[in-house]
Amino acid sequence: MNSKRSVVISPQFTSFVGRGPCDPTALPGDALILGFGDIGEPAVMMLGQDDLTAEAIDHLVVFAIGREACSTLFGMLPKPEGRWYLPADLRGLGRALVAVDGDSPASTMLRTARSMELLCQLFAALEADRMVEVGGATTLSEQDITRVAAAHQLVNECWQEKLTVSTVARRCGLSKAKLTHGFRQLYQCTVPEAVSARRLEQARQLLAQSDLPISSIGYRCGYLSNASFTRAFARRFGMAPTEMRRLEMTPYAS
Repeated sequence: MNSKRSVVISPQFTSFVGRGPCDPTALPGDALILGFGDIGEPAVMMLGQDDLTAEAIDHLVVFAIGREACSTLFGMLPKPEGRWYLPADLRGLGRALVAVDGDSPASTMLRTARSMELLCQLFAALEADRMVEVGGATTLSEQDITRVAAAHQLVNECWQEKLTVSTVARRCGLSKAKLTHGFRQLYQCTVPEAVSARRLEQARQLLAQSDLPISSIGYRCGYLSNASFTRAFARRFGMAPTEMRRLEMTPYAS
């Protein structure tokens, strides 16, 4: 079995990406080890060194950071044997890290940058108490957690459909009240907010990756008028779509 890619970012931080075991020779000394599962629903969890060639095989991302460096950088150490539900923004960062292909210097640089971003955002979320513990501070049963997670995945995959709270709840076997409560506990947002966030992230990608007119992008992402799209986009990203496109294109200008 192939090993994960080892990205040695510093003597105190190594990121392992992909399927397979981790190379133990790339571990920093006295390392904390965090496994991100399949970057799906839930999971980020503390691992032990004995897990590197067993449980870690199916984790798409594993971080190993020296305890001293962790304390210096973030002022905290995660609790031993901790397990947390991964917020949507961190899952997005994890997927972006896993999506980097190839072993060229540019790919390695991008993998390094995305590993550092995910690590910093993870600890920021822990410090801000945005990470809900598995079996911890949630009133949902494990079965309901699974259903709420499925509902969130439905939003991510079917955002172009007309998704109402009732529709999502019915398709995932939940009451409207339990779905709303579950989204608040696990994702710190409502179902409509999650749908809107997904649509606007898609709009942002289209602005950067296409030359479609802004009005067409808004329509493709579910907005019936350019004005409503511009207002929603500016609330989320702090600038109008025209300004975002200008900034995205500036580095490529001759």
